[in-house]
Amino acid sequence: METDAQSIMNKLGRQAKDAAKAMRMANTRSKDEALLLAAAVMRREMNEILAANALDMKAADENGLDSAMKDRLMLNGDRVEAMAEGLEQIAALPDPVGAIDNLRYRPSGIQVGHMRVPLGVIGIIFESRPNVTADAAGLCLKSGNAAILRGGSEAIHSNRAIAACLRRALVDKGLSQNAVQLVDSTDRALVGALLRSDSYVDVIIPRGGKSLIERVSAESRVPVIKHLDGICHVYIDAAANTEMARNIALNAKTHRYGVCNAMETLLIHRDVATDAVQSLIQAMLDKGVEVRGCEQTIARCAGMGVKEASDADWATEYLAPVLSVRIVDSLDMAMDHIDAYGSGHTETIVTEEYEAGNRFLREVDSSSVMWNASTRFADGFEYGLGAEIGISTDRLHVRGPVGLEGLTTQKWIVLGHGEIRG
Repeated sequence: METDAQSIMNKLGRQAKDAAKAMRMANTRSKDEALLLAAAVMRREMNEILAANALDMKAADENGLDSAMKDRLMLNGDRVEAMAEGLEQIAALPDPVGAIDNLRYRPSGIQVGHMRVPLGVIGIIFESRPNVTADAAGLCLKSGNAAILRGGSEAIHSNRAIAACLRRALVDKGLSQNAVQLVDSTDRALVGALLRSDSYVDVIIPRGGKSLIERVSAESRVPVIKHLDGICHVYIDAAANTEMARNIALNAKTHRYGVCNAMETLLIHRDVATDAVQSLIQAMLDKGVEVRGCEQTIARCAGMGVKEASDADWATEYLAPVLSVRIVDSLDMAMDHIDAYGSGHTETIVTEEYEAGNRFLREVDSSSVMWNASTRFADGFEYGLGAEIGISTDRLHVRGPVGLEGLTTQKWIVLGHGEIRG
């Protein structure tokens, strides 16, 4: 006998399955018009969205949520506008569905190639950030999928308001409103039910803290696209422009703290001048960042208030104004450190030397590797994807920011002229 949670999820799953079938046949114009209308509705309903978010923020204060989670939860006019712009950018992108590539003739006379097709029903389990409702739904819509969205209880009012805008646009443009379904309950049993819905759901994408993603990975019967940690590094090479390095490191750490692409560890080559190191560390301290350094860092910054780093610091995603700093002897030592402690998310080298930069790009094994740019650019919006549904540090199917193409797969197609196999 089905539990109540599984019964609820099976109903959502059946509706999503039917909607996914219809979305496979939806034309690009209808999808784009729905996205543009959703953006317009979101702007028109901004006050209602912000009022709903205020209810969530009040509850966050009452429940003692930490500052990093409240930062992810909070909406303002600029963030609602960014959601609307994200939907418009998605609408402007080429539709991947139905695209054919690698079409070629075989000796038999047939042509074989690949056609890009939707994944089907995508379950998104996320915490805190209500913008995920818009980003995920928009990307799923454009890529011809149906989405089942299960946000955290802390954002339930915000998520309801945003999802309502999207569903209204779908109906107005003749598409199934069940292409975007929000699990409209905070019952935690529904998460487990979604993870067991392999008869209806094709992919699960979790976005949230490590404990959520570990649970999803352990319990899901459905394939998962995920990343666990965002332990991102900036390495300042001996051949770095020190002013550039300072700007990149400050932006990577202090632009926003509670995001997965923020720098958590700063690696500095031993040949970087001590005054440049001190200037950068002082700038971090001036912005309220607690700095935890290796012995060499403490020695170079004597009297500046740098604390001693423990082994655990190198493997910690702070999501807070805390930074670990290590002086390294070489590029190889920096890459070895990243290999030992990194999470495969995003790493940056700051250098003017071509060989060092090129080696870093080739040899560092992360989903995004950068040269002379802030780790904060590891983002679907910044990569031109319109928005992202998440980051993948896995190697199969998709890696890095997951946009439209990451929400599709390919099937072989064969074009013949009556050929038969002898």
